[in-house]
Amino acid sequence: MDQSLHLTVCGAGIMTSLVVYSILPERIMTGSFGEDAGRFRWSVFLVLCNRLMTSCLAIGFLAAQNLSMRPAAPLSSYIAVSLSNVIATTCQYEALKHVTFPVQTLGKCAKMIPVMAWGTLISHKAYSAKDFCVAALVTAGCTCFLLSGKAASKGANQSSYLGFTCMLVYLAFDGFTATFQDKLFKGHQMSIFNQMLYVNVCSAIVSFSGMVAGGQLGAALTFVSAHPDALLLIFLLSLAATLGQLLIVHTIRSFGALVFATIMTTRQFVSVLASCVIFAHPLSVGQWLGTAVVFGSLYFKTFIKKSGKRSPLKNS
Repeated sequence: MDQSLHLTVCGAGIMTSLVVYSILPERIMTGSFGEDAGRFRWSVFLVLCNRLMTSCLAIGFLAAQNLSMRPAAPLSSYIAVSLSNVIATTCQYEALKHVTFPVQTLGKCAKMIPVMAWGTLISHKAYSAKDFCVAALVTAGCTCFLLSGKAASKGANQSSYLGFTCMLVYLAFDGFTATFQDKLFKGHQMSIFNQMLYVNVCSAIVSFSGMVAGGQLGAALTFVSAHPDALLLIFLLSLAATLGQLLIVHTIRSFGALVFATIMTTRQFVSVLASCVIFAHPLSVGQWLGTAVVFGSLYFKTFIKKSGKRSPLKNS
């Protein structure tokens, strides 16, 4: 396939699946279902369903392509990524109970700070002054956004500070997941589906064990049995997450993290706009300013990195 067409398909697929994946959790975690206006409260159940569907997809692709289903890396590596991923994703969903989706998304943009920290600790990477400047601008934009308007989600029965705490935990563990997953790919020869299989099977086991230990599994199953509309949304969420994860891994391997970062930045901005329209989250002037600073900084980071990669070629 032509590289331009290949990138367009990957970008459009990621945008579509992840915008859906971004919007549905807000509906599931903050909306009501059925005549009794029941509320869905089990965020770990969403993680479990997502990981089970992705595991099934990975098994199907491995079998269809006659690829090995044996682990290509030590199981401890997959487990480390899985634990981190489950904690990060659960906190991401839990945050929506207490803060609005635009607040959550702008907070997630600050993930470059923990990624840089983990990259230094795990991969011994060095970052330039420009990287730190962009990180500072993103942090400033997020701060402006948070201080300039409403942060609490509709129906939140506790302080939005609990939502901020969930976001901080999410940022720390998601940064570790991304960094360690990148190292896992480089250190071992494995297919996309092999990594997806073992990371998601381990994540499903962790999620299932956590729900059983917390006595939540029965309550979650009872709720979705009584509210099929909630079950449909959870299925669509899992499908979007699965397709998105597949395209993300493929895009990173085919085009690198820089191109992927550009696609993700655009997706986040579109998701914020969609949430503001669909769920009526009016933004103040200060919040729009913070949004512009955050996404402008992220696009600038992509631009300077592309420029930096072209200059050596010109000199040669």
